[in-house]
Amino acid sequence: MSHVILYAIVPIIVVMLAGFFSGKAGIFNGDDSKKFNKVVLDYALPAALFISIVQSSREMLAADVKLTIVSLIAIMGCFMAVYFVFRLFKGNTGADAAVSALISGSPTIGFLGFAVLEPIFGTTPAVALVVAIVGIVVNAVGIPVGLSLMNASLEKQKPGSTKGDSAWKPVIHALEQPVAWAPILAVVWVLVGIPWPKWASPSFDLIKGANASLAVFSAGITLSAVKVQINFQAIVGSVMKMVLMPAVALVLGLLFGMEVMNLKMLVVACALPPAFSGIIIADEYDTYVATGTTSLTLSVILFVAFCPLWLWICDLVTHTTGF
Repeated sequence: MSHVILYAIVPIIVVMLAGFFSGKAGIFNGDDSKKFNKVVLDYALPAALFISIVQSSREMLAADVKLTIVSLIAIMGCFMAVYFVFRLFKGNTGADAAVSALISGSPTIGFLGFAVLEPIFGTTPAVALVVAIVGIVVNAVGIPVGLSLMNASLEKQKPGSTKGDSAWKPVIHALEQPVAWAPILAVVWVLVGIPWPKWASPSFDLIKGANASLAVFSAGITLSAVKVQINFQAIVGSVMKMVLMPAVALVLGLLFGMEVMNLKMLVVACALPPAFSGIIIADEYDTYVATGTTSLTLSVILFVAFCPLWLWICDLVTHTTGF
């Protein structure tokens, strides 16, 4: 636990605080954060995913079929659970509930995945595969579903505002992003059996190194630029993200008989704070921004305690059940 706290949690807090105070001091602002996010999502993270996966093997990919199935069921099941729970709150529209699902129903795997998992589990292709699979579920399934639910609600509120938009448009848009197609291309590369030249790796490693640090620093700037308003809905969203999603992933992983290390990595990935992409979408549509940001902030704080707690629970459960 001390290793997890010192090597995974403390560095994230330090770098995030650096970004937060830089934002408060006016050195950087929300627009700068968006530019940093673009570097992470369009260059650093795709490079990190691609170079890590192409160095894996077909056997590793075959072993991760259970990981893919459990990730899809757990994340999207919790995604829809958040949506329906927040639909029940008085005054919430379908768009509000969709944004809540995009935030509290999606882990920020792209921004914090490598930053958290590598210090705990090591720099291995297995970590990259977990980040890639969870990232594809969040970006290529969760975001299109959330945007479709949001557009449907906005169409009811203002008929004609989204007329002509194809239901497949969000899906196609998600798959066009480097963070989605880069890991898919890497998986295809491995399945085809093309040897990866070692001399090509350093070119990817250089930009890959900026992924975790820049993502966490940018997250701090984002938090500094928004007003936090603690309310009941924000607390509910944080609890569902920190407790419900990793618990569902753990139970499903045990039922499917997942390999222990993959299971632990998936549970930690599901316990990550809400996806920053949800806040970006909320800001773009001017929907549920204050509450969503508060839920994100609370979850970041709670993650300091819940990350080592879920690792301890995983060890306890797997030892007890004989996995």
